[in-house]
Amino acid sequence: MESAAAIFASPEVDAVLIATATDTHADLLEHAVAAGKPVLCEKPIDLSLARVNQCAAVIRGTPLPIQIGFVRRFDPGHKAVHDAVRTGDIGELHQVIVTSRDPGLAPEGYLKVSGGILRDMTIHDFDMARFILGEEPVDVFATGSRLVSPALMEGLGDYDTVTVAMTTASGKQAIIINSREAAYGYDQRVEAFGSKGLAVSENRRPHHMTLSGRGFTETAAPLLDFFIERYTEAFEAEITAFAQAVETGQPAVVGFEDGRLALVLAEAAIKSIAERRVVEVTEVA
Repeated sequence: MESAAAIFASPEVDAVLIATATDTHADLLEHAVAAGKPVLCEKPIDLSLARVNQCAAVIRGTPLPIQIGFVRRFDPGHKAVHDAVRTGDIGELHQVIVTSRDPGLAPEGYLKVSGGILRDMTIHDFDMARFILGEEPVDVFATGSRLVSPALMEGLGDYDTVTVAMTTASGKQAIIINSREAAYGYDQRVEAFGSKGLAVSENRRPHHMTLSGRGFTETAAPLLDFFIERYTEAFEAEITAFAQAVETGQPAVVGFEDGRLALVLAEAAIKSIAERRVVEVTEVA
């Protein structure tokens, strides 16, 4: 079809997947809902929390499934950590640690329009922290550094190395560790520590064979290249979950509010770095 309008108007289209540039997401989502089409929208909904809140008001009350593309929730390992927390396998949850490091710096053209590391990259990790915690963080402290490409990051007013610490009302802690460049590959790990044990989702490799000999042991396979390879199963599960929501008319497993709350945490972290202090989530929510 030649245009988004044609897609929304077509009776042959049962649902819409929005994977366009970020600044078009909210508009397209509103048009899709107005046309009666369920939506799977890539993250973030928008780079502006005000625009996301406006979009929430426009679509409020719709019975249509609205799913946000936080694909990492569907990763088998990450979901297994979530499930271990829910079933009490590790006892009372104390800490969640989310490590996410890209294999290399994104192109400058992309970085200029990305909205910055916290809205673009860390937003996945804010959602993962919420997913595993099962409680909402109430305060955020973040630090940002320019260690990978100082001149570029200075020019963009952004950071390439970020650590975020969050606490819930009950005292549970979540720590997020990000870097735009890891020399050893795409580093994606999730850890949940509790009173009775530890659940960890490790990095993925093409295979897990190790080669050993006299005086050495080494892993023959490097980490998977990037998010397409690392999260292939998760993308498939994400689409399946959306299709099931469309077919059954049930709410999406990762809804609009999940996307909004992740952006709220990103804004709190941005404020924390700028003001060098702990920020209460209510200050930006």
